[in-house]
Amino acid sequence: MDIKNSKAPVSTTTIDKNLVDAPTDNIYEAISIVAKRATQINSEIKKELIEKLDEFATYNDSLDEIFENKEQIEVSKFYERLPKPHALAVEEWLEDKIYFRNTKEDQQA
Repeated sequence: MDIKNSKAPVSTTTIDKNLVDAPTDNIYEAISIVAKRATQINSEIKKELIEKLDEFATYNDSLDEIFENKEQIEVSKFYERLPKPHALAVEEWLEDKIYFRNTKEDQQA
Protein backbone atom coordinates (compact mmCIF):
# COMPACT_ATOMS: atom_id res chain seq x y z
CA MET A 1 0.00 0.00 0.00
CA ASP A 2 1.21 3.46 -0.84
CA ILE A 3 0.88 5.23 2.50
CA LYS A 4 1.90 8.59 1.06
CA ASN A 5 -1.13 8.73 -1.27
CA SER A 6 -3.62 7.21 1.13
CA LYS A 7 -7.06 8.68 1.73
CA ALA A 8 -7.08 7.49 5.34
CA PRO A 9 -8.07 10.15 7.86
CA VAL A 10 -5.35 11.68 10.00
CA SER A 11 -7.71 12.28 12.90
CA THR A 12 -10.27 10.04 14.55
CA THR A 13 -13.45 9.34 12.61
CA THR A 14 -16.58 7.32 13.28
CA ILE A 15 -17.18 4.28 11.10
CA ASP A 16 -20.42 2.36 10.73
CA LYS A 17 -20.12 -0.95 12.59
CA ASN A 18 -22.15 -2.72 9.91
CA LEU A 19 -19.56 -1.76 7.27
CA VAL A 20 -16.72 -3.10 9.40
CA ASP A 21 -18.22 -6.48 10.24
CA ALA A 22 -19.93 -7.10 6.89
CA PRO A 23 -17.19 -9.34 5.37
CA THR A 24 -16.97 -11.62 8.43
CA ASP A 25 -20.36 -11.18 10.14
CA ASN A 26 -18.38 -10.93 13.38
CA ILE A 27 -17.16 -7.57 14.67
CA TYR A 28 -14.49 -9.15 16.90
CA GLU A 29 -13.01 -11.15 14.06
CA ALA A 30 -13.01 -8.07 11.81
CA ILE A 31 -11.26 -5.97 14.45
CA SER A 32 -8.71 -8.73 15.00
CA ILE A 33 -7.91 -8.85 11.27
CA VAL A 34 -7.62 -5.06 11.06
CA ALA A 35 -5.39 -5.00 14.15
CA LYS A 36 -3.02 -7.57 12.65
CA ARG A 37 -2.81 -5.55 9.44
CA ALA A 38 -2.18 -2.36 11.43
CA THR A 39 0.74 -4.11 13.13
CA GLN A 40 2.17 -5.06 9.73
CA ILE A 41 1.79 -1.51 8.42
CA ASN A 42 3.40 -0.10 11.56
CA SER A 43 6.44 -2.35 11.18
CA GLU A 44 6.79 -1.37 7.50
CA ILE A 45 6.64 2.34 8.35
CA LYS A 46 9.08 1.93 11.22
CA LYS A 47 11.56 0.02 9.04
CA GLU A 48 11.35 2.70 6.33
CA LEU A 49 11.80 5.52 8.85
CA ILE A 50 14.80 3.88 10.50
CA GLU A 51 16.45 3.38 7.09
CA LYS A 52 15.97 7.07 6.27
CA LEU A 53 17.17 8.29 9.66
CA ASP A 54 20.25 6.05 9.50
CA GLU A 55 21.51 8.27 6.69
CA PHE A 56 21.80 11.10 9.21
CA ALA A 57 23.34 9.05 12.00
CA THR A 58 26.63 10.15 13.47
CA TYR A 59 28.63 7.68 15.45
CA ASN A 60 30.51 10.06 17.73
CA ASP A 61 30.90 9.42 21.42
CA SER A 62 31.05 13.13 22.11
CA LEU A 63 27.82 14.61 23.41
CA ASP A 64 29.08 18.16 22.87
CA GLU A 65 28.71 18.02 19.09
CA ILE A 66 24.96 17.57 18.79
CA PHE A 67 23.53 19.62 15.93
CA GLU A 68 20.22 19.98 14.17
CA ASN A 69 19.89 18.65 10.67
CA LYS A 70 17.03 20.31 8.78
CA GLU A 71 16.63 17.36 6.41
CA GLN A 72 16.32 14.99 9.35
CA ILE A 73 13.70 17.23 10.94
CA GLU A 74 11.72 17.32 7.67
CA VAL A 75 11.77 13.51 7.40
CA SER A 76 10.54 13.21 10.98
CA LYS A 77 7.77 15.76 10.44
CA PHE A 78 6.65 13.96 7.28
CA TYR A 79 6.23 10.67 9.15
CA GLU A 80 4.44 12.42 12.03
CA ARG A 81 1.84 13.81 9.58
CA LEU A 82 1.03 10.43 8.04
CA PRO A 83 -2.21 8.68 8.98
CA LYS A 84 -1.83 6.22 11.83
CA PRO A 85 -1.41 2.52 10.96
CA HIS A 86 -4.83 1.61 12.33
CA ALA A 87 -6.49 4.21 10.07
CA LEU A 88 -4.62 2.81 7.07
CA ALA A 89 -5.65 -0.73 8.00
CA VAL A 90 -9.31 0.23 8.40
CA GLU A 91 -9.22 1.97 5.02
CA GLU A 92 -7.79 -1.19 3.41
CA TRP A 93 -10.44 -3.29 5.16
CA LEU A 94 -13.32 -1.13 3.97
CA GLU A 95 -11.98 -1.19 0.41
CA ASP A 96 -11.63 -5.03 0.48
CA LYS A 97 -7.86 -4.91 0.03
CA ILE A 98 -7.08 -7.27 2.92
CA TYR A 99 -7.06 -11.01 2.22
CA PHE A 100 -8.21 -13.15 5.13
CA ARG A 101 -9.39 -16.68 5.65
CA ASN A 102 -10.87 -18.59 8.55
CA THR A 103 -8.57 -21.49 9.38
CA LYS A 104 -11.26 -23.23 11.46
CA GLU A 105 -13.49 -23.49 8.39
CA ASP A 106 -10.55 -24.79 6.34
CA GLN A 107 -9.87 -27.57 8.88
CA GLN A 108 -13.51 -28.72 8.91
CA ALA A 109 -13.71 -29.01 5.13
